[in-house]
Amino acid sequence: MVMAAGLGKRMRPLTATRPKPLVEVAGKPLIDHVFDRLRAAGVKRAVVNVHYLADAMEAHLRNRVKDIEIVISDERRQLMETGGGLVQARELIGDKPFLCVNSDNLWVDGPVDAIRQLAALWDDARMDVLQLVVPLARANNHGGKGDWRIDAHGRVTEHRKPGRLAPFVNTGVQILSPRVIEAWPEGPFSTMLFWQRAIAAGRMWGVVHQGLWFDVGTPMAIGATEASLSEM
Repeated sequence: MVMAAGLGKRMRPLTATRPKPLVEVAGKPLIDHVFDRLRAAGVKRAVVNVHYLADAMEAHLRNRVKDIEIVISDERRQLMETGGGLVQARELIGDKPFLCVNSDNLWVDGPVDAIRQLAALWDDARMDVLQLVVPLARANNHGGKGDWRIDAHGRVTEHRKPGRLAPFVNTGVQILSPRVIEAWPEGPFSTMLFWQRAIAAGRMWGVVHQGLWFDVGTPMAIGATEASLSEM
């Protein structure tokens, strides 16, 4: 699943006339970078949720993505946020563990393909969530204070506490079991609800990304990202 329904408020004014996933970075829209990574990993089908300027988003997907089947989860009537978006797309996703990717970040693989690495490490008996994470010190353009603490075995042990730093950042790339999508509230809500349950059950794990990762959430981050990529 590709999460592409957000309003892109932090990316204004660039999102006044286009959805955030269509903002260009290094010569192509953000969502095209995501589909490059999906294609390289062998993904053949993707559910994409849409809300803001949804017609433009759907037209782009029809015209630019030819080798991956696209299924639209339509949130035009109400933006459901990340957790609600998973709930709405639940029947489209199916009953097997699935990859979920945010469309507003950009990553470069290191020695291995990050998506293939996640798939290889997935253990359905032990995991409900397996998330690609990056050390806070290597989270390019990221203005946050980190997300997770992870033990020596790779299990996520807690979310960052207020007033403190956490050593690892969520990259927005993860494998989820459909088991986590249960007992949800009505209306929009964050995936954090499902993550917290998985942490409490000892079933959320993290894999440290060995390549580059960029948080491309603001106009200022675009130039910084392009400058870093140009040096490769």
